[in-house]
Amino acid sequence: MSFSRAKRIDDLYEDVADYDLVVVPDAPLASALNRRLDQPHLGSFAITPRRLAAGRREEAEDRLAFLELVEQTDLDWKRAAHAVGDILQCWEHQGELAAILDYDAYVDDATHTAVEHIADLDTTSRRITDYQIAETQDVAVVGYDQLTQLERSILPASYETVSVFDETEPFERPPFHVFDSATAIVETVVEAVNEETADDIAIVLDQGSEFSALVESALEADAVPFFGGPGFADDPDHRTFLQLLRLAHGGTDTRVGELRPLLGRLDIALDVEHDEKRLYELDAPELEWVVDFCTHLAERTFGEALDAFEAQTGRQLEAFRDELATLGIADTRASEQAVDRLAFYLQTYEVPVERENEGVLLADAKSAAYVDRPVVFYLGLDEGWTQSAPRRPWVDQDAQYTRNIGQFQLLLQSGVTQYYLVQDARGGSPVTPCLYFEDLLEEEFERFTDLPSQTHAAQSARTGDGFKRTAVDVTPDEISTLSQSSLGTYVNSPRDYFFSRLVDGPDKEHFTEGNLFHDFAEFYATHPDFVDEMVIDDVVEYLLGETRPFVRSVDEATRRTRYRAGIETIVEFLDTQPPTDGVFLTSTSDWGENEFAEYFGKPVDSPVTERWFEDDDLGVKGKIDLVHAPSRLVDYKSGRQKSASQVVSNAAIDPPSDTPDFQALLYLTYWRSQHPTEELEFTFVHFLETLDDVVTGDADLTDTLTTVTYHPTSFEAYARSREFFEDLVEDGANKCQKTLSQVDYGEYAAVFDTAPFPDTADSDDLIDSAFGEALTRRMKYQVGDYKYVETGCKQALRQLARVRGQAFFEDDLDAFEAFLEERLAEVNRRRAGDERFPINGLGGDPNYRRVDHRDLLLEDDQ
Repeated sequence: MSFSRAKRIDDLYEDVADYDLVVVPDAPLASALNRRLDQPHLGSFAITPRRLAAGRREEAEDRLAFLELVEQTDLDWKRAAHAVGDILQCWEHQGELAAILDYDAYVDDATHTAVEHIADLDTTSRRITDYQIAETQDVAVVGYDQLTQLERSILPASYETVSVFDETEPFERPPFHVFDSATAIVETVVEAVNEETADDIAIVLDQGSEFSALVESALEADAVPFFGGPGFADDPDHRTFLQLLRLAHGGTDTRVGELRPLLGRLDIALDVEHDEKRLYELDAPELEWVVDFCTHLAERTFGEALDAFEAQTGRQLEAFRDELATLGIADTRASEQAVDRLAFYLQTYEVPVERENEGVLLADAKSAAYVDRPVVFYLGLDEGWTQSAPRRPWVDQDAQYTRNIGQFQLLLQSGVTQYYLVQDARGGSPVTPCLYFEDLLEEEFERFTDLPSQTHAAQSARTGDGFKRTAVDVTPDEISTLSQSSLGTYVNSPRDYFFSRLVDGPDKEHFTEGNLFHDFAEFYATHPDFVDEMVIDDVVEYLLGETRPFVRSVDEATRRTRYRAGIETIVEFLDTQPPTDGVFLTSTSDWGENEFAEYFGKPVDSPVTERWFEDDDLGVKGKIDLVHAPSRLVDYKSGRQKSASQVVSNAAIDPPSDTPDFQALLYLTYWRSQHPTEELEFTFVHFLETLDDVVTGDADLTDTLTTVTYHPTSFEAYARSREFFEDLVEDGANKCQKTLSQVDYGEYAAVFDTAPFPDTADSDDLIDSAFGEALTRRMKYQVGDYKYVETGCKQALRQLARVRGQAFFEDDLDAFEAFLEERLAEVNRRRAGDERFPINGLGGDPNYRRVDHRDLLLEDDQ
């Protein structure tokens, strides 16, 4: 099959001008031919079979039949709609109303009932079944293959067929214009349209695609008139009312963020911090009407609910009220089942609306066969344009495909000038062209750029004044410190860090929960004697109350267990490992900042808890949960436990980790400035890690602790120290102990003078290094050339690598201080506008699982 050229409308008119009656498959084609009549014509000239038989504009008979069944029978709405659809479709393809009864698999009591009622309706299909064109008329049929069996039934015995295609001349298809995005396509179209040219332009698109909403909103924004677009159910007020009805029966887990479009239509402004909270558990005055409406909806009729909506919004929905009356449900209770039926009806049937047929014509690619406008834009042309023939035994699949592909050919040649605007890729995947092209085009292709096409680069900003700008002469403030969380975000993606400073985010369940656990830990550290079982019960209930907006009701019991386990683990930790008295510190806590201090009326004034620090010289700031001792810091964590090696690897700076986390490294860097010569520890208490064991009574507190040590020396100096040598002799692996116990420390230390010591946490690299070979050679010389000596040396080297990967050393903190200085200078340059905040971090592409503002990071805009 080739892409045949459609006859020009003037040529087609010449072919049929002398006939009394011209039967065509498409109303726009009939209108185009009728506009070219050059002399008065008695009666109809060009007309569709349905318009000819009905003598009026065709009505949606599927909706009329459905309304009849709903009013006259007790059939379920979905079953009635299904029966009506099958009956009318079979009638269309077989030519008789009762033809459906020949297909036993599709017949039941509902089908018989529907056939009986439809037989009595004055539908277009009934009229066309009873109609016959007089034999005395000279009839031409344009596009015979496009007519269904029912439409052909009106034809006289004698008629002439006229093809809409010129088989002698191929269609010179315009090139595809390839754009980067749907937005770029729509902008291109809208820039070519204005109020004066609107009546000359048509836009053909798949109404189920993203183009539909984009085109409509863009035309509205530019005050360009259009028609053929949104229907009854798409009216903003109708959609809002239906969403409100469905919300009322949507359960108690609905989050505020899910309702943003609905709240916007109701003129309700609510802070973004509430987005992840449950609607029915949020105490917000702005939502009182919505919650009251939803809570009492089941007690109201649809008419009463509409009255309440109109009173609240100040808008009148007369058309919606009329449709409720048409359905006979205005006085029906708005139960969940009734709302579902109404939603199904509006999704299934197109309710007629009054339209002004002026401006840009928006045509659906799957229903239009001809568009009579001089200029036609075709948007998308992807697989969404392909029509699937109904999978029913009464449908001739081949004939239906012939109709569909013929309609497609004719549609793509409508107008004088055609523009095919497409995307070659979407979301990183190739866009599949409409499947009809495979039969119509001779070229081999997989995507649009394999065919004659023109690629268009991203458009510059649309013309116009844009936002008003006022020049200001200010010097941007420089920041002098970074927190560990800000640093981690910045290293992953500077652009994400930038937006975190500009855009508020919603409150998170884990933040709320974590803050409360931290408050309890601080409170207990100050008042351990006050906290007994009754107080713990109160704390657990308080936690449940504060997190209830985030948590489903069905999860409350498991949450209660979880919270008690976390509280008891914190209590056990502080009881078994109490902090030192903290006389070396000054308290920085203020009563009232702690939720439980306020709840129980007891101040928290411990000098060792919640210690805020900020050091401009180092460029760091943060809050220490617990100064356990002068050389040990503690941080409480509710998340999944990480090992010491994971903590160290996540703090890497050259190159950064894919999961950057600098808390332990940053805090130890600050604490080193307070205790420069001491060995320091940073301990994470993962108080929920042993939840299952707490429930069974088998919990071990040590399983919740992860400790990372800072050694105030270089790794090489630590590795050659007598202390580490003695650790290997006493606590090393078996063959390591056996080997090194036979040499003195001097023999071990001498190895460091014979070969360079590699600074690596990779045991294989360390074993294969010159240092590793030197250690093995010397030990064999001192102990003997035994297999266990070689194995013992490898075990010692693996222990060295393990220590390197699980601790921080002086060089690490020095490098981190330099790293901080570089990042602060970089941030301030970007804040001053000297350079942009890029999307990619120091390690390349960001880890998008750790990005907070994914929708604001445009990957093509680095």
